[in-house]
Amino acid sequence: MRRIWEGLVAFEHRGTGTAHEREAAAWLRAFLEAEGYTVRLQRFRAPASWGPEVLAISLALGLGSLLGWAPLAALGFYGFWAYFSGWPRPWQAFFARARSQNVLAEVGKGPRTLVLMAHYDTAKTYWTYDPKRVRGFRATFLFNAALAALTVPSARWGGLAGAALGVYFLVQAGLLGWRELTAPYVNGANDNATGVAVGTRLFLDLARRPPAGWRVVLALTGAEETGAAGAEALCRSGELPQGAWILNVDNVGAGGLYFATGEGMLAYYPYRGPLVAAAGRTPGARPVAYRLAYFDTLPCARRGRTVLTLVRLEGGVPPNWHWPSDRPEAVDWAAVEETLGAARRILDDVLAGFAQAAAAGSGR
Repeated sequence: MRRIWEGLVAFEHRGTGTAHEREAAAWLRAFLEAEGYTVRLQRFRAPASWGPEVLAISLALGLGSLLGWAPLAALGFYGFWAYFSGWPRPWQAFFARARSQNVLAEVGKGPRTLVLMAHYDTAKTYWTYDPKRVRGFRATFLFNAALAALTVPSARWGGLAGAALGVYFLVQAGLLGWRELTAPYVNGANDNATGVAVGTRLFLDLARRPPAGWRVVLALTGAEETGAAGAEALCRSGELPQGAWILNVDNVGAGGLYFATGEGMLAYYPYRGPLVAAAGRTPGARPVAYRLAYFDTLPCARRGRTVLTLVRLEGGVPPNWHWPSDRPEAVDWAAVEETLGAARRILDDVLAGFAQAAAAGSGR
């Protein structure tokens, strides 16, 4: 497990669509092939950054409010809500100009599918992720959401309030443009080289003796940091049956261990099914309704699939989240090992329960 992690953190970063992301995917493929598994790269188009689309949304909100164009402000508000709820947007393809890839391997056969998922790409930083401010990230986001909703009536009524809101969102668009030009990518030792290491180790463990009746898929996704585009591409591809169980591992290198019971920055998608129930029976793992951001499970949860995400939090946020301090020396390896143990217990629980139910059914 440590060898996988060290292989990823050796890259300066793994930003979506960059040469480093492609090289990291090639490294993961070579690692798995050396272990004896057949590996596929699932290629897809993705935004290179979330910044340009959110910048365009901010421009629509700002200009609509400032100039009194209510339809433009309404379009901006729809874009804001849809983007942060994971909804489809008619203009998505315009921003999906980068090439990314998922790294896929599988073992076993059967009518049931278990997916072990983790993203290997890394994010650009931004001032809102500064450790001095990041605990207020959710409050700042909700404040922006409320102001975005107010741009529609302010565009109709005009006056000083409409002008002030317009200027606010235009300044925000300027800050986002500055981020795109100057912000560096982070190394991502915690987010999410740790998750890839745990997810891959779980796959290798199960591959030695695949559970009877199960197809086990390892899905190491690209472009999670730019809208969960890799998970979206995987869900759209039809490769995973609707009844697949998906265990996602993200940011597990420091802090206390949590399992998400649902997620959504605006629209909220509760998790249901045996994985979240088993996590609730696992000592040391605490539940959290995750509203801070999104995971790769968002496109899956939105489609009603059975999902679970394991994450470690400190003060409600992942340690060193999207900040240059997300480096190897900040990872507590004992936390990674503990996460692996908890994930094993969850899988042992659900697989044993399924086997018992199947045996009882065949006995009848």
